[in-house]
Amino acid sequence: MATKDVPPGLWLIGIGPGDLGHMTERAKSIAKGCRKRYLEGYTAVLPKDQEDLLESEVGTWERLMRPSVEDPGALLDEARRKPVALMVVGDPMQATTHIDLEARCMEEGVSFEVVPGMSATSLAVSLSGLQSYKFGRQVTLPYPYGDYLATSPLEMIDSNRNNGLHTLVLLDLDPTGMGFDLPTPMSPQQAVATLERMSERSQEEGSREGSASNVRDWEGILLSDVGTSRQRVSSGSLHELSAIEGGYVHTLVIPSNMSDNEKDAFYRRKES
Repeated sequence: MATKDVPPGLWLIGIGPGDLGHMTERAKSIAKGCRKRYLEGYTAVLPKDQEDLLESEVGTWERLMRPSVEDPGALLDEARRKPVALMVVGDPMQATTHIDLEARCMEEGVSFEVVPGMSATSLAVSLSGLQSYKFGRQVTLPYPYGDYLATSPLEMIDSNRNNGLHTLVLLDLDPTGMGFDLPTPMSPQQAVATLERMSERSQEEGSREGSASNVRDWEGILLSDVGTSRQRVSSGSLHELSAIEGGYVHTLVIPSNMSDNEKDAFYRRKES
């Protein structure tokens, strides 16, 4: 599609995980052809060095945070009159927020198009060395908010483990839970500490047996800065992974029953 041919509407454009080198030519062409470009800044995050390159790839852009996406009246008004790009790190339709946005466009008669991007979640599964068909329900691990600590993420991990299924655990990006501020990705140490607290809380409530310390003994795979030149994949116990420093955005995989091939892949990823 030539730049001048991009019609009015909201164009949800996936820009791939972490590195603009993963952005497709179609995504670049359509983003360039839009008369307004936004980078969605709260469901995923683009490293600062790649943000600095984005203007040279597609043109000037503005950041759009949670309130403007979940209450998109102004965004849709623009998209009625001209082509508007909402650029999303990874694959845009992975987030329920963007599925809701599609529904709003359909309700209000605003043209809506999706340009897929490479998904960081599918890339993480591939890099883990585990079989994709053996993954269970995906889990997001949120920051604790004051005294509130949800235990449902740990319950879902437990359920997957009990059913012989691996778990992809996405780590929270927003300590406030509000989506107003720039992301602050959860560190491996914070993630493991949060799982331990969830285990302690579940035991207090009688919904989980065993000691909190056994969570630290679980095997895990830590994927850091997937899709960038700083990509790193490490395996070990969660206690070992919690001590790993560096990196920006992290994802955990918690395996269940591994086949011999998967065990071999797991040990190849052990920290030396």
